[in-house]
Amino acid sequence: MGPLLGVDLLAAVVSVAPVPWPDLRLATVAPVGLATVALHARAGLYRPRLTPSALLELPLLGARTAVVWCGLAAVLAAVVPSRALGWQTLLACAGLHLLVASTGRGLVNRLRVRAAIRSPRGVLVVGPGAGAAAVAGALYARPEYGLCPVGLTDTRKGGGRTGAPGLPLLLTQEEVRHAVAQHQVRDTVFIHRPEADEQGRTAALVRLLRDHGCRLWLADPEGASALTGIRTTRPSDHLWGHAVRPLLPCPTRAPGRHAKRAADFVLALLALCAVSPLLGMCALAVRLADGPGVIFRQERVGLYGRPFTLLKFRTLRADEHESATRWTVAGDRRMSPVGSFLRKSSLDELPQLWNVVRGDMSLVGPRPERPFFVAKFAGMYPGYEARHRMPVGITGLAQINGLRGDTSIEDRARFDNHYIDTWSLWQDVCILTRTITAFLRFRLGGG
Repeated sequence: MGPLLGVDLLAAVVSVAPVPWPDLRLATVAPVGLATVALHARAGLYRPRLTPSALLELPLLGARTAVVWCGLAAVLAAVVPSRALGWQTLLACAGLHLLVASTGRGLVNRLRVRAAIRSPRGVLVVGPGAGAAAVAGALYARPEYGLCPVGLTDTRKGGGRTGAPGLPLLLTQEEVRHAVAQHQVRDTVFIHRPEADEQGRTAALVRLLRDHGCRLWLADPEGASALTGIRTTRPSDHLWGHAVRPLLPCPTRAPGRHAKRAADFVLALLALCAVSPLLGMCALAVRLADGPGVIFRQERVGLYGRPFTLLKFRTLRADEHESATRWTVAGDRRMSPVGSFLRKSSLDELPQLWNVVRGDMSLVGPRPERPFFVAKFAGMYPGYEARHRMPVGITGLAQINGLRGDTSIEDRARFDNHYIDTWSLWQDVCILTRTITAFLRFRLGGG
């Protein structure tokens, strides 16, 4: 959505150029831009597509551009008759708007196709073997879709016993969860209408996929889905001739998740400003006690299994392989008194506020782990990979209940999944309050 939104806003800015009055140009940019974005969003012009085409969207773009400019012209004629737009000016503005919008969208689509060919996304195919083989074959043969099949499953009774050549058959929810996390699956194609079943397998699968941020597609020409909680749009896309439509979930907690991200950004930025003197003192102490290299960087696993670089104050010197595969460094003799204090007080975690600002992490969420241990624990503890359906955090429900350091991984996973299943902004506030209280108690108690 981001690049297309940028194109539409740029088109709005450029389109006011034919307006003869400079002050009126500035005054009309915002209304034109907001009206354009609202109408395009209403028409679904920001939704993801498998075969995006600015040419096919041209009638929609043209109609909405005409509505925007005719509406603006009518308002100006009624409110400020002396500044009414003539037909020539109106046609010039609308034509320029449409030209920039369609050209920009075409360029964005072309760049997206090239990026998809270079880095295809993992896709899960849901359905019986014969139909799945056809869809998977189309995806393999047409790299421009940017989708690489990684597995096959089926939720229907008696289904899922025959697979497509070269695709692993996923028979259980845990196998599906593992494949989604391991291959960073972002799309799922249903090749039959997903129907509700008595065991709830379909609903559970859809919930799992949506929790991991997957887009759901239906390659089915027969009509709308019968699955409770799912609605479909009419076919507006295709996958090598297979009619494809998005499966749209009923209203979810997405607005709350956006609010969580906005709150994380603002609070982390304010916190960075507030604790900047403390950050400086910690950095100076590490430099004097342990030498150069104040910040320690390490790869961790974040939302949907995506790796990112976590930042901490360095508390001891350790080689890269050891730090990635050693479970704990508590009590290590190489740790200086400064490093020990930073770890016990959790001050070594303060640089992660920058990870929150960048969007790698949240203030509250499951603690991120190293790839080596994620792979290890995923095979040992059921539900461990499910932790990655929520952004990882600096603190979390497990941590405020004492599950830090060398404590039960099974208990941590259970607390993390409970936090995700019952998530609310108020729960985040409570966890942050308890975290700050514990930190202040440590400081006032002398550590």
